[in-house]
Amino acid sequence: MAADSLAKANASRHRAAVVAAHSALDQLCRDGRAVNFGAVSRAAGVSRTWLYRQADLRDRIARLRSSAPPAPPPEATTRASISSLRQRLESARAEISRLRAENSALRDQLARQLGAQRAQQATPSVSGPR
Repeated sequence: MAADSLAKANASRHRAAVVAAHSALDQLCRDGRAVNFGAVSRAAGVSRTWLYRQADLRDRIARLRSSAPPAPPPEATTRASISSLRQRLESARAEISRLRAENSALRDQLARQLGAQRAQQATPSVSGPR
């Protein structure tokens, strides 16, 4: 009796996963996004291993993946120029130098504070008897 219930639950879960995978494939195609096992897996909430084991889904993904047009090259305007990259690198280097100097100053300040605190704790306080 329990085995029948488990088998029915397993079959139901399998059908739901198949439906989710087909829906994910349809949605990826409608959106014009890349169709591959990783994308379908994420969109459907199933594992890639499971997808590879389903012959009909594996074949459909392979067909859609091979029929998809190649992604267009990025526009020339979206590519960073060499001078732009150099400028960003120099800015990053300047920021790193500034942060290193700031860290050094903060370490020195902390060391002075800790030294003063230790000196204060080591010196007995002079107070009269009560």
